[in-house]
Amino acid sequence: MASRRSAGPAGPTFTERARRQQIVECAIDLISTRGYPATSLAAIAEEAGISKAAVLYHFTSKDKLDRATLDHVLEQFFAYVTERVERERDPVEAVVAYVRAMIGYQQANRRHVRVITEMLLDDGGGTRLKTPGSHDTHDRWQRLARMLAAGQEAGRLREFDTRTTALAIGGAIDNVISYWLVHPDVDLDAAADELVAFTVNAIERRG
Repeated sequence: MASRRSAGPAGPTFTERARRQQIVECAIDLISTRGYPATSLAAIAEEAGISKAAVLYHFTSKDKLDRATLDHVLEQFFAYVTERVERERDPVEAVVAYVRAMIGYQQANRRHVRVITEMLLDDGGGTRLKTPGSHDTHDRWQRLARMLAAGQEAGRLREFDTRTTALAIGGAIDNVISYWLVHPDVDLDAAADELVAFTVNAIERRG
């Protein structure tokens, strides 16, 4: 049976969209502070100042709210990275932009990082994945591997296995961010510089 909010041909109203966004933001706040397992529908409803039934009116289940929350965070993250990568025409500079954007977004959006590291432990089917960050999920390494392959085709990058290198670069980024979450005094700007040097040395064609 279709939910009441989607029964009309025009879809959700402005008010309903605003309420859904409020609920998602409350979920982000709670997951980032309490952790994913402790963030219940009741807790989200209390944070939003509405009833649990009102939350279910907009999302119908906890699973759908979880998915909407994770999708919202990932969409913002990937849009930020994509925008900065697409500004660059040179393949090496595009990969450098990728590394800096990955670090820069997470530095500026610590709440979202917490949501990602908490919720990417879950693959959407109730099974927890093996590592926080999980650079091998949600097409992350594949996107980077395609960038690396394009750079090889353009003759700017040396020959290497793009999958292995994409996983190595992504894993380095994830490990730096994981360490920073525990040790917030780490200089992420300096870390980004080191990661850029590491990446360029690993991929750039010499001579």
